[in-house]
Amino acid sequence: MRLVFLGPPGAGKGTQAARVARHLGIPHIATGDIFRQAVEAGTPIGLRVKEVMDHGELVSDEMTNEVVRERMALDDTENGFVLDGYPRNVEQALAFEENLKELGVKLDKVIKFMVNGPAIVQRLSGRRICPLCKTVYHFVTHPPQYDEVCDNDGTRLVKREDDQPETVERRLEVYGKLTKPLYDFYDERGLLHQVDALGTTNQVFERLIGIIQDDH
Repeated sequence: MRLVFLGPPGAGKGTQAARVARHLGIPHIATGDIFRQAVEAGTPIGLRVKEVMDHGELVSDEMTNEVVRERMALDDTENGFVLDGYPRNVEQALAFEENLKELGVKLDKVIKFMVNGPAIVQRLSGRRICPLCKTVYHFVTHPPQYDEVCDNDGTRLVKREDDQPETVERRLEVYGKLTKPLYDFYDERGLLHQVDALGTTNQVFERLIGIIQDDH
């Protein structure tokens, strides 16, 4: 099963992608992990990515496509994958389509996580992170044992700038403009499905499994 999860920041894609991947026995592939693995492995493209990131610059579409192509060629993707965080635009989607064609495989489904703006603002504004160990907490869904401090090391938790309500709203606006053509791209190919991403983690997971197992 070859799946792509799409949705705005805070929609829960990463959490569900990891869980679905474990359920299906296939790898969960996230672009952040791919970049880190390529850098750690010291591959030629990984070294180029490291140089860009060290300068605080954004990794280009071309470089992102190349890193994904390298990751897709590994043996563990033979039976499928759950990909989240890529593609981010139509140009990347076209490159990914060519990549899969070269490998002789096709996507099975692209699942769009449906969640409204106010819910995302509420989700992300309740999120805190440990600056030391990077563990992410949420005051509703995953609160720390003791208020405002990390369970692992007792460090005071902080709210990331990206999770401020005003910043979240701007990110959502930018995301909507950039990704509508991407949704249209996959819809035209008959691959796009939608999942209601509101509710508990278990409820969303059950909906996803229903979509994945549906033959249509």
